Amino acid sequence: MPDFLFFINEVLWGSIMIYLLLGAGIWFTLRSGFIQFRYIRKFGRSLKNSVTPQPGGLTSFQALCTSIAARLGSGNMAGVALAISAGGPGAVFWMWVTALIGMATSFAESALAQLYKEKDKNGQFRGGPAWYMARGLGMRWMGVLFSLFLLLAYGLIFNTVQANSVAHALRYAFACPEWITGLVLALCILLTISTGLKGVARLMQWLVPVMALLWVAASLFVAARHIEQVPEVIATIFKNAFGWREAASGALGYTFSQALMSGFQRGMFSNEAGMGSTPNAAAAASWPPHPAAQGIVQMIGVFTDTIIICSASAMILLLAGPVPHSSETAGIQLLQQALVNLTGGWGAGFVSLILLLFAFSSIVVNYLYAENNLIFLKVDSRRMITLLRLGVILMVLAGSLLSMPLVWQLADVFMALMAITNLTAILLLSPVVTLIARDYLRQRKLGVPPVFDASRYPDIQAQIAPGTWDDLPRQ
Repeated sequence: MPDFLFFINEVLWGSIMIYLLLGAGIWFTLRSGFIQFRYIRKFGRSLKNSVTPQPGGLTSFQALCTSIAARLGSGNMAGVALAISAGGPGAVFWMWVTALIGMATSFAESALAQLYKEKDKNGQFRGGPAWYMARGLGMRWMGVLFSLFLLLAYGLIFNTVQANSVAHALRYAFACPEWITGLVLALCILLTISTGLKGVARLMQWLVPVMALLWVAASLFVAARHIEQVPEVIATIFKNAFGWREAASGALGYTFSQALMSGFQRGMFSNEAGMGSTPNAAAAASWPPHPAAQGIVQMIGVFTDTIIICSASAMILLLAGPVPHSSETAGIQLLQQALVNLTGGWGAGFVSLILLLFAFSSIVVNYLYAENNLIFLKVDSRRMITLLRLGVILMVLAGSLLSMPLVWQLADVFMALMAITNLTAILLLSPVVTLIARDYLRQRKLGVPPVFDASRYPDIQAQIAPGTWDDLPRQ
């Protein structure tokens, strides 16, 4: 089974996904007028404006923290270690590339999710790729297919990856048996998801900034203690990104394709741009009154996840010395060993606790994404929601006991299937993305707070849910 999954991953990631991700990211960068670079300096203002509460949904800040919570998991720690182990330091550069071009892709999918959102029976806004496939493309069958992929990936497979990393980390740091870790984590998750979407969002708007700041602060502390090595580490990343290496350095050699493939795989697993997960959170926001505004806010999540959090992990790993090219050691243990070497015995425990917070938040939001797609499939009865919760809990328990290679390979396959379906949809809807971006930028140039007026675009007005974008007040 591992050999078969390895072959499938080679096919998907060795050709299809790299070209599709690069192509989509570059396409939306051009079609949106380089929006991620034009608005990066305005992220602070976007965050300030994103806390405005409105009826019918989450604030944009809550939606952002919820989406970041899903991103901040083992991919930011164990995933970075595995990327460097498989592709060398150059993989970090390609993770940065996935973030920069992925920001445009994230803008596109999040703006579309906002545009095609609708209210559920409780008055809460719902939406995501399945909705824009059904409404924007008129292909409900495609939305159903995507929802099934997401239910398998986020309801089941990805949760095993998070639980697996946490169990290994706590075993390494505190000799805690894996089954105890799985049981405690599962109970905490069950209690949290029982609070519903708004309860989870309120928790994440406080938890996400705290745990992100803790990890970044630890990395800055380590970098400050080894400041003389930082320029060399950065130079090594760029040299190895294109297969360049100095034979005299004694470092292990990696090819360009190894760095590229590893960086793209782990980068996408971490920031999720183009995968179709983030739009499920983006659609839940009820403010501000233009779909492009939520797309810009969600770009902050990609930047935070990969450029900041993943770079923090990479800095710790590379400052500790060469990461083994071929090792049976789990990715998270590589990171623990690195921090122990740099700071002392407390490093392993600190990594474990940060990973526990990351994984907990990620699994909770993964469940919300899966539940959201039960609503699209119109099978969100109490019985089905109970079965989904049971499935999440069982996979967390099982994930703490599964072997690491099998878990990561399954995650890579389902990630690729989701991404192919979602990227196909947003590329087909790229004229709508262009229209949204231009409408937003036009109003910004006029010096007015952008408001989406659906009546200006009759074709789109016929596709969106009635009443969603009618009579929106200006800020």
